[in-house]
Amino acid sequence: MLNAAKLSTKYLPFTTEYLPVDGRKYTLTHSDVTGELFLSIGNHYDLPSINLKIRDEVLAKWASQNRQFIFQGKVYVSGGEFDERSSMQRFMIFQREMKLALTAIFYGDRRFFSFYPRLLDSSIFIYFESIFPQYNQVLYYGTPRQYLDSIFFPDVTK
Repeated sequence: MLNAAKLSTKYLPFTTEYLPVDGRKYTLTHSDVTGELFLSIGNHYDLPSINLKIRDEVLAKWASQNRQFIFQGKVYVSGGEFDERSSMQRFMIFQREMKLALTAIFYGDRRFFSFYPRLLDSSIFIYFESIFPQYNQVLYYGTPRQYLDSIFFPDVTK
């Protein structure tokens, strides 16, 4: 469950609550110590905020596809530096935490949807990147509306 008090959102230069749409990028990182979530929104990823040793960030963007927008995300499971067992654990953790990550991203940028409400029903696809074929996959995660409804209308979504 998202604790909104532990979510910090920042807009990178030249990005506002409503622009850009196409190519709008999200970098979500967190602190294992405090449980805080850090969301950066911009026209580029917030690469300095990524811990290159543990690579547990979620990167995502809005992309135009066939004249409609989809939400594409990516998580890094393994490029060879983790063995197969560690990769399996990372894959399972990312899957388990993806609902929280997506809820944080959409809640952190919730004003954006008041400008573009049609995006609430866009498809979400998350790419799990791994050298191990069983963990290298694209999974469907519903729509932004589902994640925002779980916050604003929790009794309805149960």
